[in-house]
Amino acid sequence: MNKTMKRLSVGVSGMAVAAMLLTGCSSNTSTSAPSKDKAKSSVSTTTPKVSIMVGGLEKIIYLPFMLAEKLDLYKEEGLNVTLISESAGQNAETALLAGQVDGAGGFYDHTLDLQSKGKKVEAVVTMADVPGEQLMVATRLKDKIKTLADLKGLTIGVTGLGSSTNMLASYNVVKGGNKESDYKPLPVGAGQTLIAAMQNKRIDAAVTSEPTATLLKNKNLAYTFVDMNSKEGTKEALGGGYAATSLYMNNDYVKAHPDVVQKLANAYVKTLKWMSSHTPEEIADKMPEEYYAGDKAVYVQALKGQLPMFTTDGKMPDGTPENVKKILSAFKPVQNVDLSQTYTNEFVDKAK
Repeated sequence: MNKTMKRLSVGVSGMAVAAMLLTGCSSNTSTSAPSKDKAKSSVSTTTPKVSIMVGGLEKIIYLPFMLAEKLDLYKEEGLNVTLISESAGQNAETALLAGQVDGAGGFYDHTLDLQSKGKKVEAVVTMADVPGEQLMVATRLKDKIKTLADLKGLTIGVTGLGSSTNMLASYNVVKGGNKESDYKPLPVGAGQTLIAAMQNKRIDAAVTSEPTATLLKNKNLAYTFVDMNSKEGTKEALGGGYAATSLYMNNDYVKAHPDVVQKLANAYVKTLKWMSSHTPEEIADKMPEEYYAGDKAVYVQALKGQLPMFTTDGKMPDGTPENVKKILSAFKPVQNVDLSQTYTNEFVDKAK
């Protein structure tokens, strides 16, 4: 039985993931799988098949994964890539470890967290050097929440338990002089599920990205309390760079399939360079309409504010892994992690 058929309980069941991989599609995303009438001629034994689960394809922070498909860059590199969307990076991490997918689209911090638990994965392309996240507080609490210390006792919405949003929430709570146990993280996903949780007062704050952040502001439901979206805000909030959007894979897979990893690196570096030379409107035009959440103008507005987070070359910036380790060490046992095994610039350095 193929390894992708292993059962696993994540955001979707193991059988559901396996079905998506076999059909080359998911309910949330289009993929580069060939149509039925062209299947025999389009797919050959020499075309590598790669499955990548992303912690929310519709989120702007993960835009390069779908954009690479829309630009036909996977096909240009001779790859048959299946993209699968999940609500949180934690689910992508779990599927990767279970062997259900070949790669995960998530934050770099997962590689450190996993190594501390005896699992070795590495980021092979680093697409963003700031989180692109905001810690947002409910407007109804604006007169009450003045400093990070005031986060004590709040229920903070995160995409999932163990997710990067969970880690960033924990760090800000601890930075305020509290303990990690002094707040309640509540998994509410992103988009409409998070907005509904804020409207219904199930959460007092949230760590979220675009376009959810702009939608919360436009509805006057929440305001930005900690900016981790811009480089300046990230430096102030986190003391330096924080590698975020990455393609990470098991170290053993990278060693066994360097040719496939190189093709993926080529595709993503081309995507990042294309993004850097096109307008937000041009980028938005390439994305699926359902990603606009019913309002393309708001999507473009959010995109304008978030594009600076992306790298142009896919490289891990100097000093950034050390800063991520310092941040996680404030509340997680990652002090003994070997950073050299958590990322590599080898493939992006060779990218065409």
